[in-house]
This record gives sequence, structure tokens and C-alpha cells, in this order.
Amino acid sequence: MPELPDVVAYINALQARIQGQILKRIRVASPFLLRSVEPAISEAEGKRVIGFHRLGKRIVLEIEGEMFLILHLMIAGRLHWKSAGIQIPKKYGLAAFDFASGTVLLTEAGSKRRVSLHLVRGREALNEHDRGGLEVLDADLEAFRQVLRRENHTLKRALTDPSLFSGIGNAYSDEILHRARLSPIKLTQRLNEDEIERLYHAIRNTLLLWIDRLQGDAQKSFPEKVTAFRPGMAVHGRYGKPCLDCGAPVQRIVYAENEANYCAQCQTGGRLLADRALSRLLKDDWPRTLEEMEERRNPEGRPPSGKGRLPV
Repeated sequence: MPELPDVVAYINALQARIQGQILKRIRVASPFLLRSVEPAISEAEGKRVIGFHRLGKRIVLEIEGEMFLILHLMIAGRLHWKSAGIQIPKKYGLAAFDFASGTVLLTEAGSKRRVSLHLVRGREALNEHDRGGLEVLDADLEAFRQVLRRENHTLKRALTDPSLFSGIGNAYSDEILHRARLSPIKLTQRLNEDEIERLYHAIRNTLLLWIDRLQGDAQKSFPEKVTAFRPGMAVHGRYGKPCLDCGAPVQRIVYAENEANYCAQCQTGGRLLADRALSRLLKDDWPRTLEEMEERRNPEGRPPSGKGRLPV
């Protein structure tokens, strides 16, 4: 799912191409995309794009007449900049937004059709789509502390809850927690003051780092290949590979459709976190530490071959 740095890159790329231009036509190919009825989507046609906003992970195009197009890309939605009037692909195409200089094409991989488009009139209606999460880049440490301790959740859940923190999802939460040297399952109300401050600065530094990187790429070309797995990430998408800081193998916890990636050496004092499904299956055979895992894989002390995958 495109998260805060990716959404900022999209907005900057769109702003450079269609700011001030007339939205000539909106072609909607999927009946599942448009989630609003009033005003009619045709009312946005023939009007000028006068601004851009970000609501969490949502991209907002402000149109003349105080109207707002709100686009939530969800997991597999992507934007593309194409030649004007290009045909919408039958398999993955959802919509096209036509301008004189080109067309913004909206696609979604897969068949679940989670991407949503709303057209609303007025800022009050726009604010109804704001989940209310704190913008950490705009907040001081005290405001962050208050939101973090409002409820008692694991850090992974808290960081990815849009009602608590804005724009952070599965990928960047892994990177943030690795930078902060904190376990993804540590509870928010058990953090000490040093850990809270480390987490605050880790969020800011991680998001700013990737905003800067992705903006630099977007200045060269439109961000066509937005992905949750990027070269240079410390742990996310690096299961079984060496941690870039300590060299220990990156671990993971799989849950629902997501997973948490972490380095046991850097974040949990060498302790392996129990993957719910595997730990129930293995019970007493579940390794508790990196050392125990290596010993079970290599009981005779032979040098590792480098083949095969780690159990968690």
C-alpha cells in the first residue's frame, strides 16, 4: 500500500504535470471504483485543478468550485502518467483522468477492487474522510507521547492505526521500529521516556529520508513503480536476508494479509518472536533465540551452507 512518502511523491509528480490545468474528462471503467453519488462525477469535468492535499494515505485533488476528488489507492492501486486520451487497459484499468497535456491512468492489480474514488463538495465533507491520525512530522514530542499512550497496543498496531498516526503502514512501520531498536510487539504503555523519544525521532527521520529519496526520483520521471519493497530498506521485505546493521537474519511474524519484519539482534535482544501459526504448530520445539535456532539447524556445528530458509 502506498504510504506517506509514496503519496507525497505522487502528489509532487501530479502537481508538476496538472496543477492549473482543466480536467477535461473522467472515464470510469470499473463500477466498484466510484463510492460517491452527489455531486455527480461529471461535475468535476471542465474545471481547473487548483490544489493538492494528503489525507493520511489518500490523495486529494482540489477542483474549482470547492470540490475535491479523493483517491485511496489501498494495497494495489497505482497511478500512471500516459499520453492524452490513452485507452484504459481492460484487465487492470479502473479510470482515466484526461488533461490537455496527458492522462492520469488509475490501475489496480488483482481482482479485489479495493481502490476508491469519492467526489465531495466543501471542506466539511472533505474532513469527513480524515481518520484523525497525528501527523508526526508536524507534531512535537509531547503531542506524540499523548497519542502513543492513549491506548495500549503493540507498537506495530499503533503505528499502522490511521486513527492514531497518519500515513504510516506496514512497510514503513517495520523500518521505523528497526531504526528505533524496538520490538514490534512491545506495548505502547510499557515504553519508557527514552524509548518514546527514540520512536518519535525514528518516525520523523525514516519518513523524511524516504520522502527525500522518492521526491528525487519523482523529479526525474513519474513514479510508475511504487512498491512496498524498496532497495535500501533495512528490514521490510528482507526476510531471511542479513540485517544491514548487524548481519543477523531478518525475521518475520505473519498475520492475516500482512507481516512484521524485524531483526532479533537489533530489536528484541536476540529473542525470536512467536509467529502465531508456526509456534502453535511447533509448540515446545519453537526456538526462542537466534542461537537456539542455529543450533537446531546445525546440531553438529558444521559451517552453514547458506541454503534453505529460516523458520521465522
